Amino acid sequence: MQYKGLVACRAGVGSSLMLKIKLNQVIKEHDLPIKIEHGSLDSIMGFNGQVIITLSDVAKELKAKKLKQKIVGIDNIMNKIEIFDKLKKFLVEESTKE
Repeated sequence: MQYKGLVACRAGVGSSLMLKIKLNQVIKEHDLPIKIEHGSLDSIMGFNGQVIITLSDVAKELKAKKLKQKIVGIDNIMNKIEIFDKLKKFLVEESTKE
C-alpha cells in the first residue's frame, strides 16, 4: 500500500520545506511506501492521507485536535535517523491495522 503524508508547519514555508526535503531523502534511501505533500496548517482540513508530519511543538497542538490522521512530530529536521525511525514506526502501526 502507498501511504500519503502531509508535511505542514504554521506558514508552509521554511522549516516544513526543509523537513520535506529530508523526508523525501529518507523515503528514497529506504524505499518506503510514502508519498509526501507539502502545505501550511490550513491545508490539513482538505488532506485525506494517513499521516501528518510536522515539528514536535506543532504535533502536540495537532494531537489535541483529535484528527483522523496519525500525527508524527520531528524534533530535529536534519536527523535522518530520527525521521526514519518515526516513519518506520508509523508504517508498522498502520500495517497492524489492515
